[in-house]
Amino acid sequence: MSRIAGRVYTAAADIARFEAIALQLPQDARVAITLDDGSQVQGIVTAMPTLQMFFDPQDNEGLNGVVRIEGVPAGSGDHYLWLDRIQSVTPLPNPSPPEASSRIHPPDPNAPVQE
Repeated sequence: MSRIAGRVYTAAADIARFEAIALQLPQDARVAITLDDGSQVQGIVTAMPTLQMFFDPQDNEGLNGVVRIEGVPAGSGDHYLWLDRIQSVTPLPNPSPPEASSRIHPPDPNAPVQE
């Protein structure tokens, strides 16, 4: 990953905001993210983001972070989003809950029991 970010931050309030955003983006969560320009990205979080040290174009050092979102529907591409661009995170439901096992032999010990 590059050590250059468009913007870096050192103020405690900015860092606290980024930490709060990161906590809303756990690995494998399905989310809708609204960006600072009003656009929205939906997908699956590949890994929980962390704050890291970067340099801005003026060579100032500060914090920012990146989150990778696998686009939904599948095949819509990956999105790499800077944490400072994220305005809100909305958790989305899992579209495919677990189903009963169709395995016959050996029986699935975790499958629901029919009485």
